[in-house]
Amino acid sequence: MALAIDTSVQPAETAYDSRQAERFAERLLGALNEASLIAMTSIGHRTGLFDVMAEMPPATVAEIAARAGLVERYVREWLAVMVTSRVVVYDAETATYRLPAEHAAFLTRAATPDNIAVTAQMIPLTARVEDAIIERFRKGGGLHYHDYPRFHEVMAEDSGQTVVAALFDHILPLVPGLAGRLENGIDVVDAGCGSGRALVTLAERFPKSRFLGLDLCAEAIERGREAAREKGLANLHFEMRDLSTEETLGAYDLVTAFDAVHDQKDPQGLLDAVARSLKPGGVFLMQDIAGSSRLEKNLDHPPAPFLYTISCLHCTPVSLAQGGPGLGTMWGEELAMAMLERAGFREVTVERLPHDPFNAYFIAR
Repeated sequence: MALAIDTSVQPAETAYDSRQAERFAERLLGALNEASLIAMTSIGHRTGLFDVMAEMPPATVAEIAARAGLVERYVREWLAVMVTSRVVVYDAETATYRLPAEHAAFLTRAATPDNIAVTAQMIPLTARVEDAIIERFRKGGGLHYHDYPRFHEVMAEDSGQTVVAALFDHILPLVPGLAGRLENGIDVVDAGCGSGRALVTLAERFPKSRFLGLDLCAEAIERGREAAREKGLANLHFEMRDLSTEETLGAYDLVTAFDAVHDQKDPQGLLDAVARSLKPGGVFLMQDIAGSSRLEKNLDHPPAPFLYTISCLHCTPVSLAQGGPGLGTMWGEELAMAMLERAGFREVTVERLPHDPFNAYFIAR
C-alpha cells in the first residue's frame, strides 16, 4: 500500500551558508581561547597569583614568581595566557606585568563576593570526570561525591561568596523579622549543609539560637565539625544523615537548604520532610539555581551554558548515582514551586538578589 506524503510539511532544502559557517568557526575558536583562560584563571586563583599581582606595581616575571613563592618558568607561561587574553597588561620595554585594578576587582580574594575566579575552578574540577561521564553516557548510572576531588573545598569557597557574604545584609532580610527571632533564640537545621560555612557564620552571630547541620558526606561533616570546634561554638552541631530516609528532620523554627535540594536522591521526599519539620510559624528558606524548567526560557539566561555544563558533569550524575531522579542544576523555578506545593507549603515566594545572577531564594511556609 503506497503512503501519501504531505510535501507541504517537509523541511525545505537550504543552501550552504558559508558566511554562517565561518562565523561559527570563529565562535568556536573564541570559545577555545575563553576556555583556556578559565583553566588558567583557576590556576591563578589557587596559586594566589592574582592576589599577589593586585598588590604589586608593574613587575618582572622573576619578581612576581618570587613574591608568590612559585617557579618562574611556569609563571612566565601563565602570564603569557593572561597577557594575550587581555587580563594582564605587559610593557615590552621594561618586561613588566601589571594586573589592572579593574580586573583585580573580579579575580582576587579581596574582591569577594565578586571573585569570579572562585567559580572558574568548577570547570577544571568537573572536567576531571570526563572519561567517567562518557562511560555513563553509554551505560547509564551516575557518579558519587568522592569522584570529584576538591568538590567540597570549592563548594565551600563558592558558598562563602554567594551565601555567607550575603547572609546578614541580603538573605536574612528576605524573611521579615527573622534576624530578630534568631537574636532571641530559635531552633535551626540546614539540610544538605556541606562544610557548614553558613551555619558557622550564623552560630557565631546568634549565640542564643541552636543550629544543626545535616549532610550525607562524611568529609563535609568533618569539615563543619572542625570549624565549629576551632571557634568553640557550643550551639552548633553536625550529623551525617541520609536525608532520603527521613520522615521528619525534627521540629524547627527555621529550615534552610542552600543549593542542595536538586542533588538529592529523593528531592520531593526531602521537601515533604521539611514541611513536616516546621514548628507553627516556622519558615523554610531554600536557595537554589535561578532559571526556568523550560529550556526555551533559558536562552537569554547569561550563565545558562555554564549551569547546564555543571548539571551534566556533576549535579545530574550525583543524583543518579543515589538512585535519584537526576533533576539537574536547572530543574527550574516552575518545578521547584510545584514540588513545594506538593509538599504542603501553602505560601511560597521567590526572591532574587541584584548582585547574584545565579540563584533564586524560595521562602515557604
